[in-house]
Amino acid sequence: MSKLDGKIAIVTGASKGIGAATAKALAAQGACVVVNYASSKSDADAVVAAITGAGGRAVAVQGDVSKANEAQGIVDAAINAYGRLDILVNNSGVYAFGPLETVNEADFHRMFNINVLGLLLVTRAAAAHMGEGASIINIGSGVTAITPPATSIYTASKGAVDAITGVLAKELGPRKIRVNSVNPSLTETQGTHSAGMLATDFEAGIIAQTPLGRLGQPQDIADVVAFVASDDARWLTGERIIAGGGLR
Repeated sequence: MSKLDGKIAIVTGASKGIGAATAKALAAQGACVVVNYASSKSDADAVVAAITGAGGRAVAVQGDVSKANEAQGIVDAAINAYGRLDILVNNSGVYAFGPLETVNEADFHRMFNINVLGLLLVTRAAAAHMGEGASIINIGSGVTAITPPATSIYTASKGAVDAITGVLAKELGPRKIRVNSVNPSLTETQGTHSAGMLATDFEAGIIAQTPLGRLGQPQDIADVVAFVASDDARWLTGERIIAGGGLR
């Protein structure tokens, strides 16, 4: 028996990158997965096709996590499709970098609306359907441990994720719902490629500081999330798990 047999999971922002790898990893362990996407329907459909092609169960559901009605709609779709909810992975996130003099309201509100408010809105909707043994996993970031320059807004938003994880672990603990964060370091995804972060001095500097000597891959993070979602991690809550090859 696979470790997540019979479990129902939502992964937000699951059309590509870490989210897509996580959806596939949870499905490979037996979970039925709601693959949420904001705009990349074709990519989300491809993730669903990969899961169903391997014998798993998944549906793609559109929704902007930063809008309350759409966040609720993502959860409603999971309940309508599968009748329950056991795992929530809050993976949706955006980033933009720049020094202090480039800080602006648009970047601030975009990152905080999706990275922080979106997490809260989906979690609020999901928690109403979760019971003993459920697992909420927030995808944070290793930036909160290393606070690199030119990342003030993004690092602040992910610092909020760390704080929310601790708060909700205490708030939902009496209901036996676990809440943890998994914080990747720099990971090779379509997003980091398109952002121009790879094949640069920045990438070289990150690798040089990483004891295991390479960038993360989406599967590296997905496997950690699958563990935290499982009953093998039943005694973990309120934890910030840095999945970064030793980078601190």
